Amino acid sequence: MITTTTTSLPERSFAAFLFDMDGTILTSIRSAERVWTSWATRHGLDVETFLPTLHGKRTHDTIRQLGLPGVDPIAEAAWITAAEIEDVADIEAIQGAADFLASLPPDRWGIVTSAPRALAEARLAAAGLPSNNLLVAAEDVEHGKPAPDPFLLGAHKLGVTPADCLVFEDTRTGLQAAAAAGMESIVVTVTHTHPLETDVVSVLDYADLRMNRTADGLLQVTRGGSAP
Repeated sequence: MITTTTTSLPERSFAAFLFDMDGTILTSIRSAERVWTSWATRHGLDVETFLPTLHGKRTHDTIRQLGLPGVDPIAEAAWITAAEIEDVADIEAIQGAADFLASLPPDRWGIVTSAPRALAEARLAAAGLPSNNLLVAAEDVEHGKPAPDPFLLGAHKLGVTPADCLVFEDTRTGLQAAAAAGMESIVVTVTHTHPLETDVVSVLDYADLRMNRTADGLLQVTRGGSAP
């Protein structure tokens, strides 16, 4: 589990919520690791060492950072994306995520993912989660997470200031991107097995989370349906 110093939810309210996808509102770990294991084995990588480095980054960024001789990151990323789109059989929504998202005003939340758009849409459909709201995908920004660009674009598209956004994330890379964008975060821990030291608010999943509207129309996260 991720190790954090607090489980107290933010007391303030926000104009909008931004959600990472993989590991945050759905789990695609088994699918992704099957495809990446095949790819890593083909390229002679130590799979056990390599797999934990995948999460939170764009596919071509992950491949480029390996510096493999003679490997075209864009071409390899396209192969991986196509394989991942075909392998969605065991993708599931994280507990409570569907109800929590359904409770939000449609124009006040969005998904900000490091996955390509086609893969994101396939995984959202497989998990039974909505994809018709704002979706910022890998190809929408020049610089992916941990750069702030994806979250800043999400705020811009929703028409809100970055400081008025609350981010839901699950990786250090994503948390760094949110912090760089000037946004507060909640880290979702249910898919994690390796400790991550952070002072970001921690929740297991969405089962006990509720959204309340404040008197001035802003959004606030509470537990168990308690009023703000």
